[in-house]
Amino acid sequence: MLGISVYLGKLSHSSQGDYIKNMSQAGFRSIFTSLHIPEDVSEEDKVLLEALGKQAAEYDMELMADISPATLKNLGYTYEKIPEIRLLGVTGLRMDYGIPSKVMAELSRKMKISLNASTINKAFLLELEEHNIDLSQTEAWHNFYPRPETGLDRESFIQRNLWLKERGFTVMAFIPGNKDLRGPLFQGLPTLEEHRHISPFQAALDLQNNGHIDKVLIGDLDVINDTMSQFSSYQKGFIPIRYKKLQTDEATNRTLQADHRNRWDQARDVIRSETSRGMAQVTGNTFEPVNTVARSKGCITIDNNKYGRYEGELQIVLKDLEQDEKVNVVGKVIDEDVPLLPFINGGTNFRLIEK
Repeated sequence: MLGISVYLGKLSHSSQGDYIKNMSQAGFRSIFTSLHIPEDVSEEDKVLLEALGKQAAEYDMELMADISPATLKNLGYTYEKIPEIRLLGVTGLRMDYGIPSKVMAELSRKMKISLNASTINKAFLLELEEHNIDLSQTEAWHNFYPRPETGLDRESFIQRNLWLKERGFTVMAFIPGNKDLRGPLFQGLPTLEEHRHISPFQAALDLQNNGHIDKVLIGDLDVINDTMSQFSSYQKGFIPIRYKKLQTDEATNRTLQADHRNRWDQARDVIRSETSRGMAQVTGNTFEPVNTVARSKGCITIDNNKYGRYEGELQIVLKDLEQDEKVNVVGKVIDEDVPLLPFINGGTNFRLIEK
Protein backbone atom coordinates (compact mmCIF):
# COMPACT_ATOMS: atom_id res chain seq x y z
CA MET A 1 0.00 0.00 0.00
CA LEU A 2 1.07 3.56 -0.72
CA GLY A 3 0.21 6.60 1.36
CA ILE A 4 0.73 10.32 1.89
CA SER A 5 1.08 12.68 4.84
CA VAL A 6 -1.26 15.63 5.31
CA TYR A 7 -0.58 18.11 8.10
CA LEU A 8 -3.47 20.15 9.46
CA GLY A 9 -3.54 23.75 8.27
CA LYS A 10 -0.59 23.47 5.87
CA LEU A 11 -2.82 23.69 2.77
CA SER A 12 -6.10 25.38 2.03
CA HIS A 13 -9.11 23.08 2.12
CA SER A 14 -9.42 23.08 -1.67
CA SER A 15 -5.69 22.52 -2.30
CA GLN A 16 -5.67 19.73 0.26
CA GLY A 17 -8.65 18.12 -1.45
CA ASP A 18 -7.00 18.37 -4.86
CA TYR A 19 -3.81 16.77 -3.55
CA ILE A 20 -5.70 13.89 -1.94
CA LYS A 21 -7.75 13.39 -5.11
CA ASN A 22 -4.66 13.36 -7.34
CA MET A 23 -2.74 10.96 -5.12
CA SER A 24 -5.78 8.71 -4.81
CA GLN A 25 -5.96 8.54 -8.60
CA ALA A 26 -2.25 7.65 -8.60
CA GLY A 27 -2.97 4.61 -6.43
CA PHE A 28 -2.44 5.94 -2.90
CA ARG A 29 -4.78 4.52 -0.25
CA SER A 30 -3.54 5.82 3.11
CA ILE A 31 -3.24 9.23 4.78
CA PHE A 32 -1.15 9.97 7.86
CA THR A 33 -1.66 13.09 9.95
CA SER A 34 -0.12 14.30 13.18
CA LEU A 35 -2.20 15.29 16.20
CA HIS A 36 0.77 16.27 18.34
CA ILE A 37 -0.60 19.68 19.22
CA PRO A 38 1.32 21.33 22.09
CA GLU A 39 -1.40 23.74 23.20
CA ASP A 40 -5.10 23.37 23.85
CA VAL A 41 -6.89 22.27 20.73
CA SER A 42 -9.10 24.96 19.25
CA GLU A 43 -12.41 24.34 17.57
CA GLU A 44 -10.68 25.26 14.31
CA ASP A 45 -8.25 22.35 14.75
CA LYS A 46 -11.12 19.93 15.23
CA VAL A 47 -12.85 21.37 12.16
CA LEU A 48 -9.65 20.85 10.13
CA LEU A 49 -9.36 17.24 11.31
CA GLU A 50 -13.00 16.50 10.54
CA ALA A 51 -12.64 18.10 7.09
CA LEU A 52 -9.60 15.91 6.41
CA GLY A 53 -11.57 12.87 7.55
CA LYS A 54 -14.34 13.66 5.08
CA GLN A 55 -11.85 14.11 2.23
CA ALA A 56 -10.19 10.80 3.07
CA ALA A 57 -13.56 9.03 3.10
CA GLU A 58 -14.56 10.63 -0.20
CA TYR A 59 -11.62 8.95 -1.92
CA ASP A 60 -11.82 5.72 0.09
CA MET A 61 -8.53 6.33 1.89
CA GLU A 62 -7.74 5.36 5.46
CA LEU A 63 -6.79 8.17 7.84
CA MET A 64 -4.17 7.28 10.46
CA ALA A 65 -3.40 9.85 13.16
CA ASP A 66 -0.64 9.72 15.75
CA ILE A 67 -1.62 10.40 19.34
CA SER A 68 0.01 10.64 22.75
CA PRO A 69 -1.42 11.08 26.24
CA ALA A 70 -0.94 14.84 25.88
CA THR A 71 -2.76 14.84 22.55
CA LEU A 72 -5.68 12.94 24.01
CA LYS A 73 -5.91 15.41 26.86
CA ASN A 74 -5.86 18.34 24.44
CA LEU A 75 -8.57 16.73 22.34
CA GLY A 76 -10.68 16.06 25.39
CA TYR A 77 -10.65 12.25 25.19
CA THR A 78 -10.20 9.76 28.01
CA TYR A 79 -8.75 6.35 27.17
CA GLU A 80 -12.25 4.88 27.30
CA LYS A 81 -13.53 7.41 24.79
CA ILE A 82 -10.70 7.15 22.25
CA PRO A 83 -12.86 5.23 19.73
CA GLU A 84 -15.08 8.32 19.49
CA ILE A 85 -12.31 9.92 17.44
CA ARG A 86 -13.73 7.91 14.54
CA LEU A 87 -16.58 10.44 14.46
CA LEU A 88 -14.01 12.91 13.10
CA GLY A 89 -13.15 10.54 10.23
CA VAL A 90 -10.03 9.00 11.78
CA THR A 91 -9.90 5.28 10.93
CA GLY A 92 -6.72 4.34 12.80
CA LEU A 93 -4.31 5.56 15.46
CA ARG A 94 -0.55 5.55 15.69
CA MET A 95 0.21 4.92 19.36
CA ASP A 96 2.97 7.01 20.92
CA TYR A 97 4.89 6.72 24.18
CA GLY A 98 2.96 6.67 27.43
CA ILE A 99 -0.20 4.86 26.38
CA PRO A 100 -0.68 1.66 28.45
CA SER A 101 -0.34 -1.65 26.61
CA LYS A 102 -3.77 -2.69 27.89
CA VAL A 103 -5.33 0.34 26.17
CA MET A 104 -3.44 -0.44 22.95
CA ALA A 105 -4.72 -4.01 22.95
CA GLU A 106 -8.30 -2.93 23.65
CA LEU A 107 -8.19 -0.38 20.83
CA SER A 108 -6.85 -2.97 18.38
CA ARG A 109 -10.11 -4.85 18.80
CA LYS A 110 -12.08 -1.77 17.79
CA MET A 111 -9.99 -0.03 15.12
CA LYS A 112 -6.65 -0.18 13.33
CA ILE A 113 -3.62 0.86 15.39
CA SER A 114 0.09 1.15 14.71
CA LEU A 115 3.02 0.85 17.10
CA ASN A 116 6.58 2.16 16.91
CA ALA A 117 8.47 -0.41 14.82
CA SER A 118 11.79 0.43 16.46
CA THR A 119 10.67 -0.17 20.04
CA ILE A 120 8.64 -3.38 19.80
CA ASN A 121 10.52 -6.18 21.56
CA LYS A 122 9.71 -9.68 22.81
CA ALA A 123 8.71 -8.53 26.29
CA PHE A 124 6.43 -5.78 25.00
CA LEU A 125 4.85 -8.12 22.46
CA LEU A 126 4.22 -10.73 25.16
CA GLU A 127 2.57 -8.05 27.29
CA LEU A 128 0.32 -7.05 24.39
CA GLU A 129 -0.59 -10.67 23.70
CA GLU A 130 -1.55 -11.15 27.35
CA HIS A 131 -4.05 -8.34 26.82
CA ASN A 132 -5.36 -10.10 23.66
CA ILE A 133 -4.10 -7.65 21.06
CA ASP A 134 -5.54 -8.19 17.58
CA LEU A 135 -2.44 -8.35 15.36
CA SER A 136 -4.59 -8.35 12.23
CA GLN A 137 -5.52 -4.78 13.22
CA THR A 138 -2.03 -3.81 14.38
CA GLU A 139 0.77 -2.40 12.22
CA ALA A 140 4.40 -1.56 12.97
CA TRP A 141 5.32 1.91 11.78
CA HIS A 142 8.83 3.25 11.49
CA ASN A 143 9.50 6.92 12.22
CA PHE A 144 10.77 9.49 9.76
CA TYR A 145 13.95 11.40 10.60
CA PRO A 146 14.03 15.15 9.76
CA ARG A 147 17.67 15.70 10.72
CA PRO A 148 20.28 14.57 8.19
CA GLU A 149 22.52 11.71 9.38
CA THR A 150 19.91 10.35 11.81
CA GLY A 151 17.94 8.07 9.47
CA LEU A 152 18.12 4.33 9.95
CA ASP A 153 20.81 1.97 8.72
CA ARG A 154 19.67 -0.49 6.03
CA GLU A 155 20.99 -3.70 7.60
CA SER A 156 19.41 -3.24 11.02
CA PHE A 157 16.23 -1.92 9.39
CA ILE A 158 15.82 -5.09 7.32
CA GLN A 159 16.61 -7.36 10.28
CA ARG A 160 13.93 -5.65 12.35
CA ASN A 161 11.39 -5.82 9.53
CA LEU A 162 11.93 -9.55 9.10
CA TRP A 163 11.47 -10.05 12.85
CA LEU A 164 8.27 -8.00 12.87
CA LYS A 165 6.80 -9.77 9.85
CA GLU A 166 7.54 -13.18 11.36
CA ARG A 167 5.33 -12.11 14.26
CA GLY A 168 2.46 -11.06 12.04
CA PHE A 169 2.90 -7.30 11.76
CA THR A 170 2.24 -5.22 8.67
CA VAL A 171 5.30 -2.94 8.45
CA MET A 172 5.38 0.67 7.24
CA ALA A 173 8.23 3.07 6.44
CA PHE A 174 8.46 6.64 5.18
CA ILE A 175 10.07 8.06 2.05
CA PRO A 176 10.85 11.74 1.34
CA GLY A 177 8.91 14.02 -0.96
CA ASN A 178 10.54 16.18 -3.63
CA LYS A 179 8.41 19.31 -3.87
CA ASP A 180 7.22 21.01 -0.68
CA LEU A 181 9.43 19.62 2.09
CA ARG A 182 8.29 19.87 5.69
CA GLY A 183 10.03 22.29 8.03
CA PRO A 184 11.75 23.31 10.08
CA LEU A 185 14.78 21.64 8.45
CA PHE A 186 13.36 21.00 4.95
CA GLN A 187 15.75 18.06 4.46
CA GLY A 188 13.21 15.37 3.61
CA LEU A 189 11.44 12.91 5.90
CA PRO A 190 12.77 9.41 5.17
CA THR A 191 13.05 6.40 7.41
CA LEU A 192 16.30 5.21 5.78
CA GLU A 193 19.08 7.78 5.71
CA GLU A 194 20.21 6.67 2.26
CA HIS A 195 16.81 7.67 0.87
CA ARG A 196 17.06 11.31 1.97
CA HIS A 197 18.11 12.77 -1.37
CA ILE A 198 16.84 10.24 -3.91
CA SER A 199 13.58 10.30 -5.82
CA PRO A 200 10.46 9.20 -3.92
CA PHE A 201 9.65 6.67 -6.63
CA GLN A 202 13.08 5.05 -6.41
CA ALA A 203 12.83 4.97 -2.61
CA ALA A 204 9.39 3.34 -2.76
CA LEU A 205 10.58 0.67 -5.20
CA ASP A 206 13.57 -0.01 -2.97
CA LEU A 207 11.42 -0.49 0.14
CA GLN A 208 8.93 -2.71 -1.65
CA ASN A 209 11.54 -4.83 -3.42
CA ASN A 210 14.38 -4.92 -0.90
CA GLY A 211 13.17 -3.56 2.43
CA HIS A 212 10.54 -6.14 3.45
CA ILE A 213 8.01 -3.32 3.76
CA ASP A 214 4.26 -3.67 3.21
CA LYS A 215 3.29 -0.03 3.32
CA VAL A 216 5.13 3.08 2.07
CA LEU A 217 4.14 6.63 3.04
CA ILE A 218 5.51 9.93 1.76
CA GLY A 219 6.51 11.90 4.85
CA ASP A 220 6.76 15.33 3.24
CA LEU A 221 4.00 17.60 2.01
CA ASP A 222 4.03 16.94 -1.73
CA VAL A 223 5.72 15.46 -4.79
CA ILE A 224 6.29 16.93 -8.24
CA ASN A 225 3.96 16.02 -11.10
CA ASP A 226 6.51 13.73 -12.78
CA THR A 227 6.77 11.69 -9.59
CA MET A 228 3.00 11.48 -9.29
CA SER A 229 2.89 10.19 -12.88
CA GLN A 230 5.53 7.56 -12.05
CA PHE A 231 3.45 6.22 -9.18
CA SER A 232 0.32 6.30 -11.33
CA SER A 233 2.04 4.22 -14.02
CA TYR A 234 3.35 1.77 -11.44
CA GLN A 235 -0.14 1.20 -10.06
CA LYS A 236 -1.25 0.39 -13.62
CA GLY A 237 1.28 -2.41 -13.73
CA PHE A 238 4.45 -1.08 -15.31
CA ILE A 239 7.59 0.86 -14.46
CA PRO A 240 7.99 4.02 -16.55
CA ILE A 241 11.51 4.76 -17.78
CA ARG A 242 12.20 8.22 -19.20
CA TYR A 243 14.72 8.52 -22.02
CA LYS A 244 16.21 10.72 -24.73
CA LYS A 245 15.75 9.46 -28.28
CA LEU A 246 18.84 9.14 -30.51
CA GLN A 247 17.26 7.62 -33.64
CA THR A 248 14.00 8.68 -35.32
CA ASP A 249 13.26 6.18 -38.09
CA GLU A 250 9.74 4.73 -38.17
CA ALA A 251 10.64 1.16 -37.17
CA THR A 252 12.66 2.40 -34.20
CA ASN A 253 9.86 4.73 -33.11
CA ARG A 254 7.30 1.92 -33.18
CA THR A 255 9.55 -0.29 -31.08
CA LEU A 256 10.33 2.41 -28.53
CA GLN A 257 6.64 3.28 -28.12
CA ALA A 258 5.50 -0.31 -27.55
CA ASP A 259 4.76 -1.93 -24.19
CA HIS A 260 7.65 -4.07 -22.99
CA ARG A 261 8.28 -6.86 -20.51
CA ASN A 262 11.66 -8.07 -19.31
CA ARG A 263 12.20 -11.75 -20.06
CA TRP A 264 11.57 -14.09 -17.15
CA ASP A 265 15.04 -15.56 -17.68
CA GLN A 266 16.58 -12.16 -17.06
CA ALA A 267 20.05 -11.49 -18.38
CA ARG A 268 23.00 -10.28 -16.33
CA ASP A 269 24.08 -7.39 -18.56
CA VAL A 270 20.87 -6.12 -20.19
CA ILE A 271 17.11 -5.87 -19.82
CA ARG A 272 15.64 -7.81 -22.76
CA SER A 273 12.20 -6.92 -24.06
CA GLU A 274 10.56 -10.26 -24.80
CA THR A 275 7.83 -8.52 -26.83
CA SER A 276 9.99 -6.46 -29.20
CA ARG A 277 11.46 -9.18 -31.41
CA GLY A 278 8.07 -10.75 -31.99
CA MET A 279 6.65 -7.35 -32.88
CA ALA A 280 9.36 -6.87 -35.49
CA GLN A 281 8.52 -10.22 -37.05
CA VAL A 282 4.79 -9.45 -37.17
CA THR A 283 5.14 -5.91 -38.54
CA GLY A 284 8.01 -6.69 -40.88
CA ASN A 285 10.16 -3.96 -39.35
CA THR A 286 13.75 -4.05 -40.55
CA PHE A 287 16.70 -2.39 -38.86
CA GLU A 288 19.75 -1.36 -40.86
CA PRO A 289 22.98 -0.85 -38.91
CA VAL A 290 23.16 2.71 -37.56
CA ASN A 291 24.89 4.33 -34.58
CA THR A 292 26.58 1.07 -33.63
CA VAL A 293 28.69 2.74 -30.94
CA ALA A 294 29.91 1.67 -27.50
CA ARG A 295 27.03 1.04 -25.08
CA SER A 296 27.18 2.71 -21.69
CA LYS A 297 24.88 1.88 -18.79
CA GLY A 298 21.38 3.14 -19.57
CA CYS A 299 21.69 2.95 -23.35
CA ILE A 300 18.63 1.64 -25.19
CA THR A 301 19.54 -0.60 -28.11
CA ILE A 302 17.87 -2.54 -30.91
CA ASP A 303 19.59 -5.45 -32.63
CA ASN A 304 19.94 -4.78 -36.36
CA ASN A 305 19.71 -7.11 -39.36
CA LYS A 306 23.27 -8.36 -38.87
CA TYR A 307 22.05 -10.24 -35.78
CA GLY A 308 19.83 -12.59 -37.76
CA ARG A 309 16.86 -13.88 -35.76
CA TYR A 310 17.58 -11.40 -32.95
CA GLU A 311 16.78 -8.47 -35.25
CA GLY A 312 14.35 -6.06 -33.59
CA GLU A 313 15.10 -7.03 -29.97
CA LEU A 314 15.11 -3.99 -27.71
CA GLN A 315 17.45 -3.97 -24.74
CA ILE A 316 18.43 -1.58 -21.95
CA VAL A 317 22.08 -1.84 -20.97
CA LEU A 318 22.84 -2.49 -17.28
CA LYS A 319 26.64 -2.22 -17.49
CA ASP A 320 29.06 -0.62 -19.90
CA LEU A 321 29.47 -2.78 -23.01
CA GLU A 322 31.68 -2.55 -26.06
CA GLN A 323 30.61 -1.42 -29.50
CA ASP A 324 28.91 -4.11 -31.58
CA GLU A 325 28.20 -3.64 -35.29
CA LYS A 326 25.06 -5.75 -34.85
CA VAL A 327 23.53 -3.46 -32.21
CA ASN A 328 22.05 0.01 -32.82
CA VAL A 329 22.09 2.52 -29.95
CA VAL A 330 18.72 4.27 -30.30
CA GLY A 331 18.21 6.07 -26.98
CA LYS A 332 19.56 6.83 -23.52
CA VAL A 333 17.76 6.58 -20.19
CA ILE A 334 17.91 9.91 -18.35
CA ASP A 335 20.28 10.01 -15.40
CA GLU A 336 17.46 10.29 -12.84
CA ASP A 337 15.91 7.01 -14.01
CA VAL A 338 19.04 4.86 -14.35
CA PRO A 339 18.69 3.84 -10.65
CA LEU A 340 15.25 2.40 -11.49
CA LEU A 341 16.66 -0.19 -13.89
CA PRO A 342 17.57 -2.80 -11.21
CA PHE A 343 13.89 -2.96 -10.26
CA ILE A 344 12.92 -4.25 -13.71
CA ASN A 345 13.15 -7.90 -12.74
CA GLY A 346 12.22 -10.92 -14.82
CA GLY A 347 8.60 -10.60 -15.92
CA THR A 348 8.37 -6.89 -15.03
CA ASN A 349 6.47 -4.66 -17.45
CA PHE A 350 8.00 -1.34 -18.44
CA ARG A 351 7.37 1.54 -20.82
CA LEU A 352 9.77 4.02 -22.33
CA ILE A 353 8.66 7.64 -21.93
CA GLU A 354 10.37 10.12 -24.25
CA LYS A 355 11.63 13.30 -22.60
